[in-house]
Amino acid sequence: MNKPAFVSFAEKKLEKEFALLGAGGFENKKLYSFIDRAIKDLKEDPCCGIKIPKQVWPRNYVQKYGITNLWKYDLPNGWRMIYTIVIEEIRILSVVLEWFDHKEYSRRFGY
Repeated sequence: MNKPAFVSFAEKKLEKEFALLGAGGFENKKLYSFIDRAIKDLKEDPCCGIKIPKQVWPRNYVQKYGITNLWKYDLPNGWRMIYTIVIEEIRILSVVLEWFDHKEYSRRFGY
């Protein structure tokens, strides 16, 4: 039997920002739909993103969230969504840490 997969946000603030995207202008609504699609994909397959090698993890993710794995989901138009997977006894939880454009992603990960 497979464990059910769920998606949550690492912080309430991030969840509110996501909701505000859906109520925003055209560009924000597009980004909202990209992230919403990613969330649906993660519910189907939490490993559908690209695993990020440990040596390039930003230190603040480890300190702030205590992550043991880190994944990237490529969104359209150069946006990226970063998440971690938490496997619990009865479920698998993908936790969205943040999203940003390609320029900010490159800066954060030192590419």
